[in-house]
Amino acid sequence: MCDPQGELSILFTGDAEMKTLNWQYRKKNKTTDVLSFPSGGGPGPKTIGDIIISVPVARKQAAKAGWSFEKEILFLLIHGILHLLGYDHERGPKEAHEMAELQSRLIKVGYGA
Repeated sequence: MCDPQGELSILFTGDAEMKTLNWQYRKKNKTTDVLSFPSGGGPGPKTIGDIIISVPVARKQAAKAGWSFEKEILFLLIHGILHLLGYDHERGPKEAHEMAELQSRLIKVGYGA
């Protein structure tokens, strides 16, 4: 896991750019809600990484979940940060459950129930 101290960059984008990035980095030819890229180091201030969020996907998911767009953005930001800290729901059911539980607790802290 990375050191959680440092800078984080966040990009809010549309589906066309998100689809391009998802193809470029994950070979998935579709848009997605959030992508996380850990920092590769380098000169300058210490960075944790980059998070990219698709605004159109976030709007759709918020409506489907029955909560606000702002809450969905917070949820996706939490999801992205957890990835940058080393969590990965795609490694198996145990880690997926652990990550989901942590996301749930953090969204409650940040947004209430």
